[in-house]
Amino acid sequence: MASPAHDPGPALDQDGVRLTVDDAIATVTLTNPAKRNAQSPALWRALAEAGRLLPGSVRAVVLRAEGKSFSAGLDRQAFTPEGFDGEPSFIDLARGGDAELDATIAEYQEAFTWWRRSDLVSVAAVQGHAIGAGFQLALACDLRVVADDVQFAMRETSLGLVPDLTGTHPLVSLVGYARALEICATGRFVAAEEAVSSGLANLAVPADQLDPTVHDLVSAILAAPRDAVVETKALLQGAQRRDYEAQRTAERAAQGRRLRDLAGLGE
Repeated sequence: MASPAHDPGPALDQDGVRLTVDDAIATVTLTNPAKRNAQSPALWRALAEAGRLLPGSVRAVVLRAEGKSFSAGLDRQAFTPEGFDGEPSFIDLARGGDAELDATIAEYQEAFTWWRRSDLVSVAAVQGHAIGAGFQLALACDLRVVADDVQFAMRETSLGLVPDLTGTHPLVSLVGYARALEICATGRFVAAEEAVSSGLANLAVPADQLDPTVHDLVSAILAAPRDAVVETKALLQGAQRRDYEAQRTAERAAQGRRLRDLAGLGE
């Protein structure tokens, strides 16, 4: 989140995405409130480019959105025969070969993958509707702070589709298989209280406190030494795939690196 002392200016401002960088903090803002920040392939490319543009000084990334809704999901224009200007429509993609379709979806997913890089901590500030692709974009971040008016929903299944923008893995990790299946299969809304109690969100606050609360959280994260946060994040991410003994081994190795660095004996 930009420092109030000065305006660093945007490093990227296109296709409904603005990136600003202020020393250790980058802010990615969805900037099309008139369409409730509906998503398109152009927006996904801009999000992926934002990740590539981050300088090495950045330790935390805040994802936020202008307007009353975080993101209403995929722009329905994608399902029309015309699609978006200069883009193949989803109908055209469906008529193509399997390899082409797989490669196209993989490209779209790149907008959702870099938020969990081990050298960053990403925080989504979510207000209003976060539906489908909007829900999955919030799930792409490490942490979520929500306004008390938040409404999460995974509507893809209701439309005859599946969530394919990397949201299924974090959703199951956060709420468990049974709850994740129920949320996806019914397409129902998950409000702020349930989001916090189920683990989808870290905090819920009044809408006018959303940005200040995220700022305080990011400041607390930045108060810890960078290398310790990076090692801890990697340990916690790896815990999902390691058994207990393997996690103990990983902890010992990480602590050894930290102790050597603190003693000035690192490589």
